[in-house]
Amino acid sequence: MREIEVFATLGEVAYEPVSQAGPTEGSDFSYVDIGSVDRENKVISDAKQLAHSDAPSRARQVLHAGDVLVSMTRPNLNAVAQVPASLDGAIGSTGFQVLRTQWMEPGFLRYLVQSAEFIDAMSGVVQGALYPAVRPADIAKFRFRLPPRAEQTRIVEKLEELLGGLDAAVAELKAAQRKLASLRQSLLKAAVEGALTAPWRAAHAPTESGAQLLQRILAERRAHWEARQLAKFAQAGKTPPRGWQAKYPEPAASDLSDLPALPQGWVWANLDALIDEGPQNGLYLPRERYGSGTPMLRIDDYQIGWHRARSELNRASASADECMTYSLHVDDVVINRVNSMTHLGKSLLIGKELEDALFESNMMRFRLFEHVRVAFVVLYLGSDIGRARLTADAKWAVNQASINQQDVRATSIPFPPLEEQTEIVEQLTAALAAVKEQEAAIEKGLAQAAAQRRNILKAAFAGQLVAQDPRDEPASALLARIRAERAAQGAVHKKPRGRQAREAA
Repeated sequence: MREIEVFATLGEVAYEPVSQAGPTEGSDFSYVDIGSVDRENKVISDAKQLAHSDAPSRARQVLHAGDVLVSMTRPNLNAVAQVPASLDGAIGSTGFQVLRTQWMEPGFLRYLVQSAEFIDAMSGVVQGALYPAVRPADIAKFRFRLPPRAEQTRIVEKLEELLGGLDAAVAELKAAQRKLASLRQSLLKAAVEGALTAPWRAAHAPTESGAQLLQRILAERRAHWEARQLAKFAQAGKTPPRGWQAKYPEPAASDLSDLPALPQGWVWANLDALIDEGPQNGLYLPRERYGSGTPMLRIDDYQIGWHRARSELNRASASADECMTYSLHVDDVVINRVNSMTHLGKSLLIGKELEDALFESNMMRFRLFEHVRVAFVVLYLGSDIGRARLTADAKWAVNQASINQQDVRATSIPFPPLEEQTEIVEQLTAALAAVKEQEAAIEKGLAQAAAQRRNILKAAFAGQLVAQDPRDEPASALLARIRAERAAQGAVHKKPRGRQAREAA
């Protein structure tokens, strides 16, 4: 006969006290903080070895092997792990809630706090916006189906069997994902260094070298500048002064001292020489003007080679003049100019879907001359080599880095003949499309594995993963013993009050 389901809270079953004495004075110690936890694999992967004199103020909790650690900060990230025997006696951060109990199978608790039910429950009670966290009381209130102790052991064994195989498959998928990321950069590197099109060069003779094309663009650059200056004089009703052409700002010459040799027919150029308009910083609008109006491209709306759909962009109320000044056009290039260093300088080629959208102030945009394959330049800037040159002179603030318009202008770029730029774009686009297709297949596999993991854990804690054995001590008896033991401990530690306290004195 199936026993009536018994429910308990974590506060009832994992309540054993944890010493807050911190590390022993004068000795080195192992310190486990939230950064020590590998969130993907749910293990402690990076415990720090510290001297007592270097102990942070949060290093107070004395850990035991088998303890289950639950990060109270950003519970949606689920930084949880079980303390291994090798870290028995280590010191844990007070940012963890330590689940310790003699009545429960530690592995059962370890998997319980990985379940979607636990994560959702904790995410629903977070407090604070900049530093979202839950309280120990929130974790203690989490209610779950309590199985008999013997069934807990069977559940853990089954979970380790099923999830072990699943985790191995996920590890293989992630290894393949890393290889594809490496392949992507290898393809980009081969393209911008000329290796990709070496066979093409051997069979083709371009009508114009990269150096000749650059000279043609430079002549056009000067002509455009002069036309704009004359238009300004005319608008102001002025006659151009003598020698006004001498004020033309020549593009900075490339410093070839630190640049590698290029294939025959290629030449080094600075982006400044190839830019027809810009760079131009984007539009700043106060928060109250967001919500409706014109689509606004923001730095979190795109990565290299990807952008959010137009329908998913935030909207902002902008004037006609603002729209005229900051509207994006097909073949514009946008670059984020303020971000964390890992994302600084990411670039995007604007296509038809984002035409007439606005771009925000923490990015800049520029337009190239028509005799440049814009896609080639964007592919170069998206390579590790190109982005490193673009961000080489980044300026650091407290939590972010930035580049300015001069940094963009000064970025060195390898410049092949126009026909070879076209060939590079075609070959690389086809190769990257194949990589993207494989990446999509891996992402689908990882999503399926994540869903399968959630379903397995859900079944485990709903009592559907393993058979129940009527010979097991009932969960109701286990919970009664836990409550009795807790009550007895409370009576022992309860301080005498009133007359009893005076008689004891």
